[in-house]
Amino acid sequence: MTRVLSASQADAPALRRALSANPFLVVGLCAAWCDTCTAFRHGFEALASARDDVTFVWLDIEDDADLAGDIDVENFPTIAVFNEGRLVHFGISLPQQAIVGRLLSSLSDGARTISADPAVVALPARLAARAQGAARVVSSPSPSNADTN
Repeated sequence: MTRVLSASQADAPALRRALSANPFLVVGLCAAWCDTCTAFRHGFEALASARDDVTFVWLDIEDDADLAGDIDVENFPTIAVFNEGRLVHFGISLPQQAIVGRLLSSLSDGARTISADPAVVALPARLAARAQGAARVVSSPSPSNADTN
């Protein structure tokens, strides 16, 4: 059973594994204060549970502003879908599990790459770098431990 990941340090190992194992990445761009996003989160999690071949990431545009800050989010939820690092969908979605599920099913391996703002296109690389950076922070010895070894 797959779960929705975040860009947090706690999710870094799972995010690294998922990004390397799954060709599809679905990023939900939302905000904690958005009631629609809060209601949609349950459906997003249900989709993640049903799709082991897809990495689902929930980015809060404010809490994760260093990753999402340059992306123009006009309304919520906004969804970005990548196939092997190529952007194949970016836009506002109705916050309904069935609609997003049909969208994902329609984006097969043959889906065409679309154009978008460079900040959107760079999301997979930025998420991977965040996950790698968090792993280095976790595995690096602290200065106090290094001095005692």
